[in-house]
Amino acid sequence: MFERLTQRLLAEARSPRAEAVLAVVAFVESSVFPLPAEVIFLPMCLTRPERAIRYAAIAAVASVLGGIFGWMIGHFLFDVIAAPILNFWHSMPAFEALKAQTGTGTILLLLITSGAAHLPPMKVVTILAGAINFSLPLFILAAVVARGAKFFLLGWALQRWGAPIAELIHKRLATVALIVLLLAAALWLAKSHL
Repeated sequence: MFERLTQRLLAEARSPRAEAVLAVVAFVESSVFPLPAEVIFLPMCLTRPERAIRYAAIAAVASVLGGIFGWMIGHFLFDVIAAPILNFWHSMPAFEALKAQTGTGTILLLLITSGAAHLPPMKVVTILAGAINFSLPLFILAAVVARGAKFFLLGWALQRWGAPIAELIHKRLATVALIVLLLAAALWLAKSHL
């Protein structure tokens, strides 16, 4: 299923509807769907590098709006919508484990790591934040920083270096994600011990 959808998104990256499709994918990724927006964002930036920053803005805004939608699902409709979605994607155990250890610092750390490297998936964090009644203004601010930084940095790098940086990102994504996670965890630990 994901392979076919990925191929379709790659084809859409070159279509006149690419920006709208990017916005939809970025929105649903942050609330209910596990396919990352980078699947369409990267090819769009490589096809039209002069528009990379525009694409980054579209992806960041749509992603934050999707995150707000995920927060609302978790806050207002957990039993009706969130639980079935988490069960469908086999994410309920991860959700329950995170919920048991969650405070403000944890949610901020998770927003950074999921926003930058999809660890854990953004939809889990947005729904969790709503379910535990995490401050919506603080949530929005953290999402803007995490998602905005990621998309604008990727857009800038793709505009500047093009295909070589895209290949490096593709090959080293797991390593980069691990480094981001370790740095965020170190910052959180340092802050909690001060």
